[in-house]
Amino acid sequence: MTGAREVRRLITHDGRFHADEVLATAVLTRLFPEAEVVRTRDQGLVQDPFSPDIIYDVGGVYEPARRRFDHHQPGAPTRPNGDPYSAFGLIWARYAAPYLRQIGTDPSLIDRVAASVDESLVRGIDLLDNGRLDPAQLGAAADLTLPMLIEDLNPAFDDPSPEAERSGFDAAVRLAATLLENRALSAEATLRADREVRGAIDASWGSPILELPRGAPFGETISRSGADHIRLVVHPRKTDWVVSTVSVTPGSFVRRLDLPEAWAGLEGEALSEASGVGGAVFCHRARFMAVARTREGALRMAELALAPDPVPEPS
Repeated sequence: MTGAREVRRLITHDGRFHADEVLATAVLTRLFPEAEVVRTRDQGLVQDPFSPDIIYDVGGVYEPARRRFDHHQPGAPTRPNGDPYSAFGLIWARYAAPYLRQIGTDPSLIDRVAASVDESLVRGIDLLDNGRLDPAQLGAAADLTLPMLIEDLNPAFDDPSPEAERSGFDAAVRLAATLLENRALSAEATLRADREVRGAIDASWGSPILELPRGAPFGETISRSGADHIRLVVHPRKTDWVVSTVSVTPGSFVRRLDLPEAWAGLEGEALSEASGVGGAVFCHRARFMAVARTREGALRMAELALAPDPVPEPS
């Protein structure tokens, strides 16, 4: 990615590093791989009005046209709802689209992937960095958050060496780069799945059994599409076929329909005998998923599960 003035340096603050400038660096180094990352608070560098460098999380200025992305100063930019940005949020707002193009995102999905990553990752980093989200509210999970995992890569308090600081920062950026790219790829895959599942719902509207051409996340799409009639989902899985239940709300353990209690935890011949379906392989004891060797077997198990009191048929 180039501009009228070539980016030679990516400048952010030195000292203890945090998730916001680390993730911002992950974005920028992907876009400007030849640029040098400089960590400094030298006012001659961070406030140079003529520099073509990108300066972020330091400098006291937010001027995207001049590649300045700080959020600490009075009057720093906020989202429409008043939530503050961190350096990561500012960089994502400006560079998400070129970043996603760089990693190969489907051009037709770039805006939606950018919004999804913003919602699922960027906003949380912004709120934590600005003190709008108290880590104590997360309880025992606080130490498992990405910001805390990144901060763990800072050198120990009694190791003041520049080498340790640089090594820790570089490791943090590598970690952040991998996680960010995979979050974006996952968001894109979810959107592709949404498109597939919506197509299958439309093609079989009214049926309580939804058949998919392959395994794909379906819960959110079924919920958003208003397909309240769908009780079970059937799809292939490598060498067999899966029957899955549908949660009342995505992510909930409460399901619209449980598989028959008589099938719970059974495998092979025992399940075939209990269900009357030859080639039945397995039913989870929690009754949210079953497996059959063939499409016909999976569809038959789904049909039987819909009956109030499934009666075994000769296998």
